[in-house]
Amino acid sequence: MRRKIYDDLLRWKRESAGRTALLIDGARRVGKSYIAEEFARAEYKTYILIDFNRVGDDVKDLFIHYLNDLDTLFMYLSGYYNVKLYEHESLIIFDEVQMFPKARAAIKYLVADGRYDYLETGSLMTIKKNVKDIMIPSEERHIKMHPMDFEEFLWALGNDTLMGIIKRCFTEMQPMGQAMHRRAMDCFRKYMIVGGMPQAVREYADTQDFDKVDLVKRDILTLYRADIIKHAEGYEMKVESIFDEIPSQLQKNEKRFKLSSLKKEARLRNYEDALFWLDDAMIVNICYNSTEPNVGLKLNRDRMTLKCYMADTGLLISHAFDENGIVSEEIYKKLLFDKLELNKGMIMENIVAQMLTAGGHKLYFYSNSSRNDSRSRMEIDFLIAKSKISNRHNISPIEVKSGKNYTLTSLRKFKAKYAEQTHIPYVLHTSDLKEEDGFVYLPLYMTPLL
Repeated sequence: MRRKIYDDLLRWKRESAGRTALLIDGARRVGKSYIAEEFARAEYKTYILIDFNRVGDDVKDLFIHYLNDLDTLFMYLSGYYNVKLYEHESLIIFDEVQMFPKARAAIKYLVADGRYDYLETGSLMTIKKNVKDIMIPSEERHIKMHPMDFEEFLWALGNDTLMGIIKRCFTEMQPMGQAMHRRAMDCFRKYMIVGGMPQAVREYADTQDFDKVDLVKRDILTLYRADIIKHAEGYEMKVESIFDEIPSQLQKNEKRFKLSSLKKEARLRNYEDALFWLDDAMIVNICYNSTEPNVGLKLNRDRMTLKCYMADTGLLISHAFDENGIVSEEIYKKLLFDKLELNKGMIMENIVAQMLTAGGHKLYFYSNSSRNDSRSRMEIDFLIAKSKISNRHNISPIEVKSGKNYTLTSLRKFKAKYAEQTHIPYVLHTSDLKEEDGFVYLPLYMTPLL
């Protein structure tokens, strides 16, 4: 499967020239190992992949005993994997490196040696267990890998042209036209249902069978639960309770995560580690309330008020509609033909969060529940900053609308109150592109272009 991160790997190889190792950080089953090996196979003369989730102590001990004798280390690795290593033409991959932190610490000495290139893959890279007693190497560059985005999904289905048309219409601020818009929304709804986990996408590309796709997604959700039990030591129950609560929290009107739904006296300080674990595992995307919509959204972040989205919307759908252990074909058809009466807003907002995250945005929303000033009382789904900051007009408020009939009360209030800060107010909806009364209405499939 074609992934955009491949271009980032090429850029790292060209610019780093062996001076840094690259760590690909991402959720389980997002495609890290696959892309690392594809890259190694195509761009190097030879490579060795060391899977620390499977490898025995005999290989692990090499990194303990022979860091001061790298000639012997490389000789043993070459012999064990039956791969000849060539200076400056071979890549060594540390797969699932979080399972053996000492190998990650060894990167400092391996990069300084300069003979070979090093690529690491892993998840849960910053939790205490995975960095305990090691010095994190400064020679390590990080890159995050997300689920497949909309364009990658189209590529997997053999469609190499549609996103080019979407980009041109966005750049020129021109509508797609009825026929192309309908086609793009059909593809977008398929992406929303299937999601971006490579196994699910491949299953859909091969079979076009939503039931089979759902089984793949449920296998991934089961794996996540197993990871929680295995790795969230000391607060497994809290992590699992938050994970289970995500769909019901998102279907509420405000979608803010209320810890009181888990336990009457629950407080953030008691659940913060559990939320951080899910965020670090890249299973969820956390969206914080920014109390002042200005440059430096993070500076005004209210850590006590947040929304918790699933990192993959396809997984959210399987997670949410699980009464019978499988999402029936009927529910998928209703989603595909825009006939689902409930939960549609939850799904639309989640996929916008997913696409904004994949586009490099940190997630922020704006909420003011003032009882005294109705003009200040508003709820804005997302805030994004311009890529090039100026003296004013830097923040774009975004409202996500899943239906055809809606009001823009909060967006109008925001534009009036924060006129100096507001750049372009966006409405993401299911209809075609238009500009009206100072608002830009974009079809949902244009979200990645913001």
